[in-house]
Amino acid sequence: MRTTLSIDDDLAQSIEVHRSRKNMSLREAINQLLRLGLQTAKEAPKPRPYAGPVFDSELMPGIDPRRMNQLVDELEVEAHRP
Repeated sequence: MRTTLSIDDDLAQSIEVHRSRKNMSLREAINQLLRLGLQTAKEAPKPRPYAGPVFDSELMPGIDPRRMNQLVDELEVEAHRP
C-alpha cells in the first residue's frame, strides 16, 4: 500500500539513524519500527484502577466530620424533646 506520511523532524532523524545503523532502506526501517510499536501497544498491560490506602474511622457512615457542630445541635434538640 502506498501512502504519504508527514513525520516530525525529530522522528525522521531517529528513523534515519536507525536505518543507517541497520543498513536498511527507509521503507524497511519504517515497516520494522511500526511493527515493533504495534506489537508493544498490543502487549501493554491495562492500567489497574487506583487503590489508595484505607484507614479505619470512628465515625459512622453518613457523618460528615466537617459538620460536627450541626450534629451536636441535632443531638441536643433530640435530647430535650419530651
